[in-house]
Formats: sequence, C-alpha cells, structure tokens
Amino acid sequence: MSDILKVEDGQVVAMDYTLRVDGEVVDTSEGHEPLEFLQGVGSIIPGLERELYGMAVGESKKVVVAAVDAYGEFDKEALVEVPKGEFPAQVPLQLGIGLEVQAQNGETLHGRISNIGDETVELDFNHPLAGKELHFDVTIAALREASDEELLHGHVHGDGHEH
Repeated sequence: MSDILKVEDGQVVAMDYTLRVDGEVVDTSEGHEPLEFLQGVGSIIPGLERELYGMAVGESKKVVVAAVDAYGEFDKEALVEVPKGEFPAQVPLQLGIGLEVQAQNGETLHGRISNIGDETVELDFNHPLAGKELHFDVTIAALREASDEELLHGHVHGDGHEH
C-alpha cells in the first residue's frame, strides 16, 4: 500500500488551474494562490470534480467538461422580457450590465441585460457560462485530510478564519 495521497472524498485539494472557453482564458489561478476546496461535496462543478479523483500532488491534467456537467445547458426559459417603462432608472441600459432581481419567493436572481429593443429590455438569468464547454488545465498543488470541523461544515477553513 502506498502512502502517496491521491484526491478522494474528504480531502482538501489545492489546485492550480486555467479555464478556457472558446479558446479564451476566462479564469486562472496563475499569479494567485491555488484554489482550495473540499473534494466530494460539490464545491466545484461536477464534471471537474469527477476528473480529479486519483490525482496526486504535482500531477497535471487537461479536462474537458460538457455544459451539462458544468453550468448547465442554455435555458431559453431564463430569458425575460421587461417593458422599458418598468425598468429601474438607476440601472444603465447597456448590454452585459449585471443586476440582481428579487423573485416572488424571496430568492435573489442574478441576471444581465442581453438585448435592448425599442419597447423591451431582455434579461438573461442563465449563468454566463451556461451552454459552454469548459477546458481546464489543472495541477494538484497540495492535498491534506480535511479536519473534522471542515467535514462537518462542508467547506475549507482558511488560516484562522471561521466560516
């Protein structure tokens, strides 16, 4: 039996990564601390988490994650037309502007302006990466067993920070 730690549920994983979508870098840990998360609790997208099992410290991998295993398929039902007259005056009418909307059930929805027509403004409540295939370059920077408290809370506790 080997003493080499490999990624498994209940471990804190520190991972360096670069995420590309349509050939463009959209997120990276380069120049920053590695991303730390608790493996097996859904802290990261399912398609990436699944591909990390069995990797050791220093190991690198290219991972392609389909939209369904990332932020979901693009949902046309998440597009909402709002009459311009009902649009809040304090929000600039510009494509891509993000806004938060309070749903009737009290949930806060995050959207962005996706189209501006003559009479209406279209809001898109899909995740910005919905419908996209994600290309990750990942390297496992460190692994450790999670503390009992981290396992109980379901997330990593940083240096001296309580969550």
